[in-house]
Amino acid sequence: MECRREKGVTPTPCIPDRRRRRLVVAGGAFAALAGLPALAQALRLTPPTTEGPFYPDRLPADRDADLARVAGRSGTAEGRLLYVAGRVLDARGRPIPNAGIELWQANARGRYIHSADTDASGPLDPNFQGYAALATDGEGRYRIRTVLPGPYPGRTRHLHFNFGSGRTKLTTQMFFEGERGNERDGVYRALDAEERRAATGHYVDRAAGMEPRSLAVSWDVVLRA
Repeated sequence: MECRREKGVTPTPCIPDRRRRRLVVAGGAFAALAGLPALAQALRLTPPTTEGPFYPDRLPADRDADLARVAGRSGTAEGRLLYVAGRVLDARGRPIPNAGIELWQANARGRYIHSADTDASGPLDPNFQGYAALATDGEGRYRIRTVLPGPYPGRTRHLHFNFGSGRTKLTTQMFFEGERGNERDGVYRALDAEERRAATGHYVDRAAGMEPRSLAVSWDVVLRA
């Protein structure tokens, strides 16, 4: 199926609809990469977590949904390429169109683009954007191209997100299934079993058109209406 470019969503290399792929349900929501219809029953809300100390204190000029490339540079970010896609839904499974999304994360070495994060965490990557601001399309879908974040002392691999705005704003973190560091991570350990499932992205098979050795993760987010 040809990937569409919807108004309000920064175009990135997308993950096409491949119903034959192995799809894993994230947090009770449907696997968004397959384009399946919304569920009728109430869904588990995605849990809030701490914002953490490294929300960028100076936003980069390039803020699109492809964090693995920086406008004006020819290189690609260091590390393993990662595609994250899903839908933003309300508790009844209805898509939330034009929902604002912010993502910030460590680079492949575990370093954030924040003045308080020093070389002790690893070097900065000039080809890594570190932050993105985008919006869901008319069906609540989003897609992001980035790199797998490096773990750093005290934390497992994770991505930071803000979703929505106003009363529906959610600050949370996405964890990765199967990470050995999850059970030692204080933020992850503070969640109960259902919250952990809702906050964990699940790997799916790489789709056609994605780079060799890149990874794909499906993660649906459920906001309080």
